[in-house]
Amino acid sequence: MQTNQIFTLFCGILLLMGLVAFFVGRARAARVRASGTLMYAQPDQYAWFAVVATAGPALVVSALGAFLLLLLGASIPTFYLLAASLMVAAIGLTLGIRQVKPDFHARQAIERVIRWVLVTAAMISIFTTFGILFSIVFEALRFFQMHSFWEFITGTVWAPGNSFLASAGRADDAASAAQFGSVPLFAGTFMITAIAMLVAIPVGLLSAIYMSEFAPSRVRTLAKPTLEVLAGIPTVVYGFFAAITVAPIIVSLANSVGLDASFNNALAPGIVMGIMIIPFISSLSDDVINAIPDSMRQGSLALGMTKGETIRDVVIPAALPGIISASLLGVSRALGETMIVVMAAGMRPNLSANPLEEMTTVTVRIVAALTGDLEFESAETLSAFALGLVLFTVTLSLNLVSVLMIRRFRDKYRVNNL
Repeated sequence: MQTNQIFTLFCGILLLMGLVAFFVGRARAARVRASGTLMYAQPDQYAWFAVVATAGPALVVSALGAFLLLLLGASIPTFYLLAASLMVAAIGLTLGIRQVKPDFHARQAIERVIRWVLVTAAMISIFTTFGILFSIVFEALRFFQMHSFWEFITGTVWAPGNSFLASAGRADDAASAAQFGSVPLFAGTFMITAIAMLVAIPVGLLSAIYMSEFAPSRVRTLAKPTLEVLAGIPTVVYGFFAAITVAPIIVSLANSVGLDASFNNALAPGIVMGIMIIPFISSLSDDVINAIPDSMRQGSLALGMTKGETIRDVVIPAALPGIISASLLGVSRALGETMIVVMAAGMRPNLSANPLEEMTTVTVRIVAALTGDLEFESAETLSAFALGLVLFTVTLSLNLVSVLMIRRFRDKYRVNNL
């Protein structure tokens, strides 16, 4: 019998045992309650406790066995593992039904189980984050054993050359010319991100102010869903739009004023990426502005301030922590974007302050290094992990700075909702 068939059989038997536990446990609790005995929980709660006692330990045993099989390489036959899980489920079924007693607090037991499930889910998220970080760090350290860390963060030339030949033992003089200076990549990343934010933040924030403070309810009902449709468009469609429509327009406008512009330039993906990020900033800022109590607006108007002054001096400062959070979400979205940059900006590392020239980003080089037929042990492939580590550090630093700024503004413009 194949593994998938065994797993399907295991799920069916476990589901059947759970149904038996539920109906038997509820029937037994109903009989005890019908006899006039005072019970600490309802019959359905005893029934669900029996189900948890049956399925919970079996799932834990099967998960631990899968962990040993996949991560530690233990040789445990799948049939024996699932059979052991079913035996544990049978023991849990027996003990769960026996616990249907008047003095047993089934509701409290279920709540404890739910609490532990929630704690486990939170710990899985935390451990997953650390797992991602460690997997990047270990591979990045292997890269830094091949190339200098200082050269990596200060070098201005990214030219892997024939570095993959060195890992195969066929290096020549050309392999020694490989350079891994990440400054052009991060310069392109920050250039395109800055252009995107210059488009997304003003448009998104002003549209949020209009919809929350000026727009009639009929206009708001139609405009907000229409604006949020932009968030559901695939990034590859934005890439087509940037490469086929926006880039030629930019080249034509640049040529009309005597400037040279490449069809693969940084301005086109930056503008289109900003359009893509507008819904995130607009929707979140709109929710934050609407959460400001009307008493603050009414008090400002009662003191003689105009509606514009009220928005500028009262509403926006009070909503500033949420607006900063929305803007940083847009920054994170821009830093991780790949498809639009590949299609509109190209893949050539170029250290330049001119947005009309071709340049690329960190995420594009990571994709290029980890795809294709390159040897995994080569420096070019391992450089993707070094780039990811530096990008992770930059993003973490931005988040820490944003948290400090948000706390500062929240303390300064604390809103009393009472």
